[in-house]
Amino acid sequence: MAVKLKENERLDDLQRNGYRIIQHPDKFCFGMDAVLLTGFAQARREDRLLDLGTGTGIIPILMEAKYHCAHLYGLEIQPDSADMAARSVELNGLSDKIDILTGDIKEADLIFPSASFDCVTCNPPYMIGSHGIVNPDAPKAIARHEICCTFEDVAAQTAKLLKPGGHFFLVHRPFRLAEIMTTLVKYKLEPKRMQLVYPYVDKEPNMVLLEAVRGGKSRMCVEKPLIIYQEPGVYMPEIYEIYGY
Repeated sequence: MAVKLKENERLDDLQRNGYRIIQHPDKFCFGMDAVLLTGFAQARREDRLLDLGTGTGIIPILMEAKYHCAHLYGLEIQPDSADMAARSVELNGLSDKIDILTGDIKEADLIFPSASFDCVTCNPPYMIGSHGIVNPDAPKAIARHEICCTFEDVAAQTAKLLKPGGHFFLVHRPFRLAEIMTTLVKYKLEPKRMQLVYPYVDKEPNMVLLEAVRGGKSRMCVEKPLIIYQEPGVYMPEIYEIYGY
């Protein structure tokens, strides 16, 4: 299906089902963290899935390609990103499977019915105000820093929107792991599975992948570490598999 690109936009091949995605390099492009999250997450054909802060729609598009969920939704506060996501959905012929909505994560429970999703995914902003340099470009700043919402906002809304026993999948930074765990437990999103991601085998982890279950019992599995590179420029075999190469 032909979709018109706007100025400075580009089409990227997702290496899955022939799907492509529209991105704007001067605004915000998806990163490896979003792709790794879809490799870590699990879903069923009958599931309804919501991606909070969907950006340009990478997570619902890849989750549809992998699991063919019954229906997927992406919620994005930035109209330009939501527009790119919606056009990517149309481009891939997925308009009957994926809906992109423009809205605030903090008001997600006013947009969607309570306890209406089997799965929620989120690649949230990692940095709070005191962490790192805030990008002067607004779209990138909103994606990377907790400007429009906090992790507690994400957890609170997820707890309202997930069905009992529903699954929450997220990617974040290890330096905030203690805060993340206590916040999840506060909202009765019990951490069940965790995987640390390392750039190289001898480096510190720079990402953490987590699965929590609404109302789950207290027991967590820590999976073997995921290593990105075996040497500069060469991925480990697991990464090529996640990317679909």
